[in-house]
Amino acid sequence: MPQPEKDRISNTARRPFIFGLAGVTAIAAGLFALSSTFSNAAEEAVVIPPPAIDETATATTEKAVFAGGCFWGVQGVFQHVKGVKNAVSGYSGGAKDTAIYETVSGGDTGHAEAVEVTYNPKMVTYGQLLQIYFSVAHNPTQLNYQGPDHGTQYRSEIFATNGEQKKIAQSYIAQLDKAKVYGEPVVTKVSDMSAFYPAEEYHQDFLTLNPTYPYIVYNDMPKIENLKALFPTEFSAKPVLVLKAKS
Repeated sequence: MPQPEKDRISNTARRPFIFGLAGVTAIAAGLFALSSTFSNAAEEAVVIPPPAIDETATATTEKAVFAGGCFWGVQGVFQHVKGVKNAVSGYSGGAKDTAIYETVSGGDTGHAEAVEVTYNPKMVTYGQLLQIYFSVAHNPTQLNYQGPDHGTQYRSEIFATNGEQKKIAQSYIAQLDKAKVYGEPVVTKVSDMSAFYPAEEYHQDFLTLNPTYPYIVYNDMPKIENLKALFPTEFSAKPVLVLKAKS
């Protein structure tokens, strides 16, 4: 079945153009002309309570995996959180041989665009990461889409790396639903983590490296401002970048 026109446009707008910054500038005006296709984008942050239960920090390094729409914005948010050591865009939920951007974009691989967050739980807990995820990083009431991006690859899903994470995430979802903080049910799935596959290098640090890219300006930069406003003590002005971690 061919994609609706809106979905085709939004996926095209997301795809990095394989030419220089001058090319991006040249097409910027044209992409902004398509801003009507982003009518559901730039989701507002929601003030929510912290989770009633949280992890007990025993180590200095743990991993968490979150899916919540386009990984550019989710990665960008967590890169600005104090205590986060690394945040890598990638794919989770499907097989290794289909963890390729063009294949995942078809929507039938089982993968979700996800972000693997490596963090120090003595500086920022799993519960605090969840609060940011549910408040700032995405809208957890949107089923199989986020803003302009539609398809199961953009679903809201938490991939728990252990039993404690799964318990905390499930408890928090129940807490948020009971409090009716969104006015609609939370559709976020909580699954056991099987594997995480890093995305192609050109997707890494995309928000930081392309702050004037139209999709980033409209959809993702507001998330960084919301993080700074709602979580000032957790906000780090200097992002932790994947490319620097590799060097």
